Amino acid sequence: MRAFIFPGQGSQSVGMGRALADASAAAREVFGEVDEALGQNLYRLMTEGPADELTLTENAQPAIMANAIATLAVLEKEGGVRLADKADFVAGHSLGEYSALKAAQTFDLPTTARLLKLRGQAMQAAVPVGEGAMAALLGADLAKAQTIAGAAVDAILAEGGEELVCAVANDNDPSQVVISGHRVAVERAVALAKELGAKRAVLLPVSAPFHCPLMADAATAMEAALLDATLSAPLVPVYANVDAAPIADPGAIRNALVRQVTGMVRWRESVSAMVEAGVTEFVEFGGKVLAPMVKRIAPDAEAVSVVTMDDIEVVLAKL
Repeated sequence: MRAFIFPGQGSQSVGMGRALADASAAAREVFGEVDEALGQNLYRLMTEGPADELTLTENAQPAIMANAIATLAVLEKEGGVRLADKADFVAGHSLGEYSALKAAQTFDLPTTARLLKLRGQAMQAAVPVGEGAMAALLGADLAKAQTIAGAAVDAILAEGGEELVCAVANDNDPSQVVISGHRVAVERAVALAKELGAKRAVLLPVSAPFHCPLMADAATAMEAALLDATLSAPLVPVYANVDAAPIADPGAIRNALVRQVTGMVRWRESVSAMVEAGVTEFVEFGGKVLAPMVKRIAPDAEAVSVVTMDDIEVVLAKL
């Protein structure tokens, strides 16, 4: 069995998509349709920068999706591959769940682009810049990360401070967990991390504290947007981030996407569940982030990243 998987924020870089667009009409069509849906020249920003503008959440989210879907479009339209014939499941990390749902035809491309643009804007607006933060805890599993986050909040309360948010945002793999919340609490967690068993803790260069309760306003905005959006049943089930379980009902998908804004990305559990369901092969589209995570979660699984035309040729030979 095989799963097609799609990366999340942080996989963007200036120049993304250019080689695909130069080589493939299918890729150019995807980028053009996204530009038209958003009313902006996102493709030019992707290929020419500047990097700080591309990194803005409202640009990075639709850009990463467009790049992943363009990669898949080349495989499908020029390689003659049908997702429903070659994948048993789809999944994506955070915003990548929207890419996965587009790939499985739950959303059309313009809807996906507009939802991600709004998602990025809503997430950025939910918390004033500077008040939130995220940090990666390396060499820490979920239980250890939860202990570190709780200790940071307890330490601040013990000093007479108010109760702040510090929660696990991404359970990525057995050795990498990301925490999110108020900057003061996250910085305290970073300071305590090594003492409490993590090998290293690193503040991440993000503009908002994603996937924690501070994103409540963004979840409300996405709930309204998703109620207005048209969802179809996916061609294959999607493993939802917040449940680490497959869903195919449009109502359940809508609900999971709303909960995902404030909830933990259960990527490690999702991959393990797919393996338990019989998946032995994972194909990542548009990035080189998730395949290494898959190998750390399930060393016996095959995991490949598809980014370039050469990668597409290699995968086509295997499918």
